[in-house]
Amino acid sequence: MVDRRTFLQLSVTGAGLQFAGPLWAQSALAVDDAELVGEILRTLHPGLYRYLTPKQADTAIAEFQREFRGTSDLAQKYLALSRLLAAIRCGHSYANFYNQSKAVQNALFDRNSRLPFAFRWIGEQMVVTQDHSGTGKIQPGTIIKIVNGTPAHQILNRLMSYVRADGHNDDKRRMLLSVNGNDRFETFDIFHGLIFGPPQSGKFDLQIVSLGGRTKRIQLAPFSLQERQSFQRLERPAELPLWDWRMVDDSVAILTMDSWGIYDSKWPWEKWLDERLNSLAGGRGLIVDLRKNEGGLDCGDAILARFAKADLKKPSQKRLLRYQKIPAALNPYLDTWDDSFRNRGDTVSKFDEQYFQQRYDAVRDVIAAKAPRLDMPLVVLTGAENSSATFQFASLVQSAGLGTIIGEPTGGNRRGINGGSFFFVRLPQSGLEFDLPLIGFYPDAPQPDAGLEPDIKVMTNIDDIRHGRDRVMQAALNHISRKVK
Repeated sequence: MVDRRTFLQLSVTGAGLQFAGPLWAQSALAVDDAELVGEILRTLHPGLYRYLTPKQADTAIAEFQREFRGTSDLAQKYLALSRLLAAIRCGHSYANFYNQSKAVQNALFDRNSRLPFAFRWIGEQMVVTQDHSGTGKIQPGTIIKIVNGTPAHQILNRLMSYVRADGHNDDKRRMLLSVNGNDRFETFDIFHGLIFGPPQSGKFDLQIVSLGGRTKRIQLAPFSLQERQSFQRLERPAELPLWDWRMVDDSVAILTMDSWGIYDSKWPWEKWLDERLNSLAGGRGLIVDLRKNEGGLDCGDAILARFAKADLKKPSQKRLLRYQKIPAALNPYLDTWDDSFRNRGDTVSKFDEQYFQQRYDAVRDVIAAKAPRLDMPLVVLTGAENSSATFQFASLVQSAGLGTIIGEPTGGNRRGINGGSFFFVRLPQSGLEFDLPLIGFYPDAPQPDAGLEPDIKVMTNIDDIRHGRDRVMQAALNHISRKVK
């Protein structure tokens, strides 16, 4: 086995292993995937030691390498890689479903192993939110107790160790393991399918608790990937608005923003948003619903600019990287959209023995106040999905006193996250990919290992699902009504 120091030396001297040149030109035997993963994480991941000690990280990597090398099965390799990345407790580090090759997607994700309904976890209870089976046997609010002999809570606990989230924020993991129709590839479907597989009898044998409280057994046929996707929300064309705006209750606006991932959108979102904020003159309040929004661009800055009384400074935090220049041995396996990430040059300086610090940009950390200012109640609805830009937006609304946070605790983590820029790591032997964030954002002062607590906490319960009730939205409307009396 090649040790870490020799791994880098060989790439520089040209002796032994050869890593130069494009992947397609290299022999699959040129580098060991398991060794490469360990080297990349130790050399480049800015949050490897945020929750793990170096000894714990070494142990996790060694266990991954033994498991990865010990199987020729692609599914088991994918699971080993996913479990290692989940152990880092970084919400942006995972074997991204969407970045896998078509061959990998077809081999791993296209299985007739999907439960034929949507659900969410309320604590450790699997609660149906929509029945897609066409049988009429289950209704929203039905509790799934046992799936093919395995209690639902045991399924949840087993899958949790494969799922990305920041720190010990398990609310985020439970939300990702809910099936809600928001994603083409559902996290639960992927890992449940790989670990438990399709039902051997051809149907799921389920023990359920019906709305009347009766416990009974039913059987339902599994879904394929195509059947699951037929019930999902269709993606809007790139030129059409991604968000919804409506007026309710005497001039209260509800802005629903289910995604800020609009990097390639042709839709002029800034103009669209500005026009609607301008129309709020004389309005009674604005509700920004982010409950399905994991993050993306800092679209919320445009809202904060209209509510701020003066220029708004974002909280100070250190931006730390593990490298200044990518070692030549690693470059062939790292894809990205901006090659300047490979050599940071004088944009970073030595911070300590482990990190470089990115040069501070005071302009980037200020949101300029914009007229006409909106002088009305602002309410932001949050949930466990909020873990990147939306987490940061909600945090700033709360810390700057610009509005009220209502709903459930967020994903993300107050200890900071990793992101900012990325490499997409391509493993040459297995063909697997994983996302590698490059910048660690660390708060200046110690913070708890938790998401953001809302100002008014409203937790969705089983009765809400059974009755189609949105108590979070109602709490927001009530709050605005009280504020403007």
